[in-house]
Amino acid sequence: MAAADDVVAEHPFVVAHRGASFDRPEHTLAAYDLALQEGADGVECDVRLTSDGHLVCVHDRRVDRTSTGAGLVSEMTLAQLQNFDYGSWHNGRPDGSPEAATPRGAGLLTLDALVAMVLDWHRPVKIFIETKHPVRYGALVERKLLVLLDRFGIASPASATRSRAVVMSFSAAAVWRVRRAAPMLPTVLLGSAARYLRGSAATTVGATAIGPSIATLREYPELVDHAAARGRSLYCWTVDRDEDVDFCRDVGVAWIATNQPARTKARLRAG
Repeated sequence: MAAADDVVAEHPFVVAHRGASFDRPEHTLAAYDLALQEGADGVECDVRLTSDGHLVCVHDRRVDRTSTGAGLVSEMTLAQLQNFDYGSWHNGRPDGSPEAATPRGAGLLTLDALVAMVLDWHRPVKIFIETKHPVRYGALVERKLLVLLDRFGIASPASATRSRAVVMSFSAAAVWRVRRAAPMLPTVLLGSAARYLRGSAATTVGATAIGPSIATLREYPELVDHAAARGRSLYCWTVDRDEDVDFCRDVGVAWIATNQPARTKARLRAG
């Protein structure tokens, strides 16, 4: 994660939330390819374990909302999940342009494929990986994730600043598991203001950043300084409105997660 002074000197870095998910179906190669083309500094994904032990990029416990199938991710094999279409539900661009059709690359996305895509890109891009909890497989999710990152050679970066991967979770226990097993990997503890201001959860688990929502940050803008005083940066989600982008820039947010990376980057440059 970048130091707070560096971010203020430049501008917040833009993370494509589930890819360029306003214009393309979330968590698909099409969404991430567009985000990378649009210049996103990072990409964000949610991961869940299939019944046969594969990490897949799906936000919900069930695939009903974002696919042509139905059922729990944790109760299906990778092969079963790959039978569904993950793009036809998305309306595409609202202006009626040709891109409104279901794009190529709208099948189930595995974390392996996403990491390979990001690492092969022609410029450095960070991948923010959120592990979902509570889940059927508990700590196995983080263990599988660290094995995968190690296979790609990014589980033990030289420093948190140079790391290509960032692990996030609303679960303090999940963040602690990652910090204990891979101490140089940067981590984000997601959650409410109370978790940061009145508790010591981020300190206890060794999180290198905190991750409030934009609604929480607007109510408690002091979270940025509170985090910086403790050597942490701040990741804010999900920031799409122009006034929220401006607000995050003005208070010194390090990383902005947005569904519209191109528009958000343009707004930051204009400011």
